[in-house]
Amino acid sequence: MPITKGAEKANRQSKKKHIFNIRRKSVMSDVVKDVNKAVVAGDAIKAKELLPLAYKAIDKAAKRGVIKDNTASRKKSRLTARVKAVK
Repeated sequence: MPITKGAEKANRQSKKKHIFNIRRKSVMSDVVKDVNKAVVAGDAIKAKELLPLAYKAIDKAAKRGVIKDNTASRKKSRLTARVKAVK
């Protein structure tokens, strides 16, 4: 329980940021799941169409600090490898 006014404000800000971070992470994971579903289904065209959307979501999450830069790079690399393997 925050005691001072500053601690109360920091708690409010933290709760707001937590909501945005969860939203950003869920959007990212949803797009990645869509790409993976297309790969499993063998639909290379759909997977290639979804790849830029996945890149965008991953980059935004990294930019905002939801995931680290190396994690973002690893996710993008693995997704690209999966999409290329569908051919």
